[in-house]
Parts: sequence; C-alpha cells; structure tokens
Amino acid sequence: MFAVIKTGGKQYKVAANDVIKIDRLVAEAGDVVTFDSVLMLVDGDKVEVGAPSVAGALVAGELVEQARGPKVIAFKKRRRQNSKRKRGYRHDLSVVRITEILTGGAKPSGKKAAAKPAKAAKETAAPAAAEARDSSNLSLIAGVGPTIEKKLRAAGVTSWEQIAAWSEADVAKYDEELNLRGRIARDEWIEQAKELLAGKPPRAKVDQAELKSGEDL
Repeated sequence: MFAVIKTGGKQYKVAANDVIKIDRLVAEAGDVVTFDSVLMLVDGDKVEVGAPSVAGALVAGELVEQARGPKVIAFKKRRRQNSKRKRGYRHDLSVVRITEILTGGAKPSGKKAAAKPAKAAKETAAPAAAEARDSSNLSLIAGVGPTIEKKLRAAGVTSWEQIAAWSEADVAKYDEELNLRGRIARDEWIEQAKELLAGKPPRAKVDQAELKSGEDL
C-alpha cells in the first residue's frame, strides 16, 4: 500500500517505513507529524484518487531530524564593472519516517518507528560529542581555514563562545581588521558557532562528506 501526499507545494509517493526529506516542519525530533493532503491511495488493485484529497485518508510519520540541503552557490559577475558577488544557500529540510497510512478517518496510533540499535547510535554520536566539547577548534566552522584561524587567534578570538556572542559591530570590526571581505556573514560564522555549541554536527564536516559523496558518484 502506498499513497501520494502533498506538502510544501511538492508531491511525494510514500509507503510505511519510507524516509523522505521535505520542506522544514515546525516540530522537534521524535514528534509525530501528519499529512492530511492525500492525493491518491493505492492498495493492491484498488486505486482511489482524491478530488483533490482522498476523504478520510491520513498519512502519519515520525520526525527523525531537522536537516539542511546541499549548499548552492550563486555567483554573479558584471562585465567591465569590477563587480562580483558570491552567495551560498542551504535549504532547511525535515527528515520524516513514514509510520502509517490511515483510511476511513482513523487517527494515528502515535507509534514511533524502530530506533537504531543503541550501539550504532552511540558510535555515531560519539565523534560529534567529542568535537562539540572542544570549543577552541575554530576549524570546525566552515570557511575558517588555517590562515584565517591564525588571524583570529592573533586577534584574541579563540572559542566558539566568542564568535556566537559577536554583535554587528564586532562583525564589522573583525571583517575590516582581518580583511575577511564579508566572509563572516556570507558563511554564517555566528550561526555555525551557535550550532556547534548546541551539539550539532559541524557544517565543515558535512559539506566535505557531501562533496566526497558527489565525487564518488
């Protein structure tokens, strides 16, 4: 049995235990989420198409995590105007595991999908936790290479806490003093520092993994 649902202006074909990435939902990891815009239901030879939605149909899932899409670079250059602009963007996503496809007005049971084995979850979380404890490791902020890290330390910036607490005046000050050319805002250093302090995986590592995966393909 599978269904076609609509969320965030996009359509997805889903079945029980499928994991999908959709536009960001306002929820937390572990929450039960539902999708009432079910456009089609297929159960064996029985096909039911909604007009526009199938009456009484509901798809339930569990929010696995809040994630971000791959980095997209927008580069604009104006010929003979000495003007160039480069911006990066990553779309906010939610990773959802489908748990139930319900019909006839049934309500979700609230059952969560089976969790990963404790050993595997512990092994996955251990490296991130170890990195999160070392707030002096500035290289975990995407966009901070060895040269820039050396400049920051020379200017007295030695931890994520300092970067996370920067004001607009601080950003302007370090941008000018260290000749960073807008890199702080462009690469979202302050947001990255806050994410690291909250225990989230470093974007620098995630970006490298995505790049390597793309090269393998």
